[in-house]
Amino acid sequence: MISAFRRALDTWYVKGFFLVMVLAFVIWGIGPDVIRLIGNSSWVVKVAGQTIEAPAFQAEFQRALSTATQQLPPGQEVTPALKKEVADATLKRIVGEAAMQGMLRDMHLLTPPAAIAEAVRAMPVFKDLSGQFSRPLYDQVLRSNSIPETRFIQSVRTDLTQRQVLGAIAAGIEAPLVEAAPVYQAVTEKRAADMVEFAFTRAPTVLPADEATLRRFYDNHPDSYTTAETRRIQAVILSPKGLATEIPVTDEDLHAAYDHAKASYVTEEKRSAQIIAVSDEAKAKALLATWQGNADWAAMQAAATAAGATALPLDDAKKDAFPDPDLAAAVFSAPAGAVTGPVKGAFGWFVLKVTNIAPGSVKSFESVKPELAERVLAEKATDIIYARANTLDNLLGNGTKLDELPGDLGLVAVQGTLDAEGKTPEGEAAPLPDPPELRTALIAAAFQVRLGDPIRLTEAKTPGGPAYFAVTVETITPPGIRPFEDVKDRVSTDWTFDQQRHAQETAAAAMYAAVQGGRPFADAATFAGVVPHLTPLVSSGEGAAGMPPELQRILFGLKKDEPTMVETVAGFIVAVPAEIVISNPETDKTAYDKMRLDLARNIAQDYVAVFQEAVRQRAIPRINQTNFNQIVQP
Repeated sequence: MISAFRRALDTWYVKGFFLVMVLAFVIWGIGPDVIRLIGNSSWVVKVAGQTIEAPAFQAEFQRALSTATQQLPPGQEVTPALKKEVADATLKRIVGEAAMQGMLRDMHLLTPPAAIAEAVRAMPVFKDLSGQFSRPLYDQVLRSNSIPETRFIQSVRTDLTQRQVLGAIAAGIEAPLVEAAPVYQAVTEKRAADMVEFAFTRAPTVLPADEATLRRFYDNHPDSYTTAETRRIQAVILSPKGLATEIPVTDEDLHAAYDHAKASYVTEEKRSAQIIAVSDEAKAKALLATWQGNADWAAMQAAATAAGATALPLDDAKKDAFPDPDLAAAVFSAPAGAVTGPVKGAFGWFVLKVTNIAPGSVKSFESVKPELAERVLAEKATDIIYARANTLDNLLGNGTKLDELPGDLGLVAVQGTLDAEGKTPEGEAAPLPDPPELRTALIAAAFQVRLGDPIRLTEAKTPGGPAYFAVTVETITPPGIRPFEDVKDRVSTDWTFDQQRHAQETAAAAMYAAVQGGRPFADAATFAGVVPHLTPLVSSGEGAAGMPPELQRILFGLKKDEPTMVETVAGFIVAVPAEIVISNPETDKTAYDKMRLDLARNIAQDYVAVFQEAVRQRAIPRINQTNFNQIVQP
C-alpha cells in the first residue's frame, strides 16, 4: 500500500494537485491585502536611471507645501489648486535635478569633498555672531527645515558640479548691437510735456445746497457713510519681545553682533565727476589746458569729440563703479571743483573734474543698539520660540481655551474691539504689540476667522524673527449706515467737492477736445483761463519734481503733440509731449556698456534655462500618475 502510494507521488497529476494545494494555503495565509500589493509599484517618477519612490517625493512635496502655506495670508486655507501647483513644481524640480545628475554622471564630472565642505562653511546661514561656521547652527537649520543632511550635501554637490557646465554655457555671451541699442534708447529716452492743471482748489464757488439736495446725495452714496464691521477678539502672542525678560542680552553680545554686521552700517563715499578719456597723452594735455581756461562742460564735450576722445559724466558713484582703478584713485583724491590730469590709466589718459562729494559715514554702535538688541534676542530666542510654539500648538489642538493656557509660556494676551484697519470704535489704533508685521498679520487673521472656528496657531514673519499668535472672535458687529443727521456736515462737504470736481472735469475735457481738434496748446490754455508750463525732462523709470506720476505713466506712449487728460488727487491735467530726447549710445559709453552687460546676463540666463529644459526632456521621465495623484490629492 505504501509502495503504491509512493509510486503515485511520482506521477505528474499528483504533483500538480499538491502544487495547487500549496498555493491555496499560501494565498489563504497571506490574505487579500498582500494580494493587492502584488504588481502595485510604489515609485512616482523614473528618470535618468534614477527611481524616485513615493516616500521621497512625498517628503519633498510636504516641504514645498509647508513653505507655500507660510506665505498665504493669515486664515486662508490650502486649496486643491495650490496643492496641485506645488506638486507640479516639485515634480519638475526633482526631474530636472535627476536629469542634470544623469548628464553630469555621463560626462564624468565630479566635485571633491573638500570643495563641498568649503562651500557649506561659507554659507552665511550657518555662521554665528562671530562670523564663524557653527555646527550646532548648521544642525538646527537643517532640522527646522526637515532636510536630511545626506540630501542637503547631495544638493550642494550637484549644484557645484552643474555650475561647471552652466557656467560654460553662459560664458562669453554678449548682447548683439542690433538689440542693445534700441533697448538702451528705450530705457534712457527722456520726455517733457506742456501741461496745464485744473485744480479742485481753483474751481468756481459753489452755493450751499438745500437739505433735500443733501439727502438725495446721501441716498445715492450710501457706501460713503457706513460704519465699519468691528470684532471683539481675544488673542495670545508668542514673540521674541515677549521673552525678553527671560533671555539676557549682554553688552558683549551686542558688540559682537555690531562687529559682525559692521559692513552694513558703513555708507561708502560717493563722488560725481566729469571725465574725458583719450588714448594720447598730448591730446590729454591740450584738453586739460582748454578746460583750465574756464571752458564749461558743454564746450569740453565738443572739444573731446573733435579730438577723438570720449566725454562722460558719472553721478554719485562709488569707488568700485569706475572702470579703471587709476581713474578711481584720481577721482577720490581730487578736490571738488578742480580740473585734474592728465592721469595715466590702464585704458588710456584721463582728464577729470570732481563736481560733487557725498562723504561716507558709519553708524555708531549706540545709534543701532536697539536694532542689535532685537537681532540678538531673536537669535537667542529661536530654540525657545519653536519649543514653546509646539507646546502651544498641542494645547490648542487638544481644545485648551486661550484663557486656560499656562502662564509660563511667555505669552502676551490682548482683548478688545477693532475694525479691519486695526482701529477701536473710538477711532484710535488698537493696543496691539509691535512690530507692525505682527500687528498686520494678527488683524488680518482676526477678520478671516469665523465665530466658532477652532483656535489655530499662526506664524508671522517679523524682522526680529518668527512670532506666533492664536486669535478667536467673541462677537461680530456688522457694518451699517450712519444716520443722515450724524453725518450732515460731512455730506455737505462731499457734495460741494463733487460739484467742484465736475466743474473742473468739464473745463479740462473742453480744452482736451480743442487741442485734439487741432487748436494750438497755448491758445487752448489761454481760452480756458489756465497757464501752461513745461515739465522737466524725465525717463520712463525716474520721476522728478514737477512731473505728476499720473501723467508720466502714459506720457511715453504718446506721439509728439498728442494730447492727454488725466486726473490726480489735486485736479485734472491736460498735457501734450513737448520734447522727446533719444539717447545716443556713443555719448554715454559707460551707461551703455553697463546696460549691454545686464542684457547679456539676462540672455545668458535664458540660454541656461533652455539648456536645463532640454536636459529634462532628453531624459524622457516616466511618471506614475496614479501614485502622484494619491500623494497630492489623497
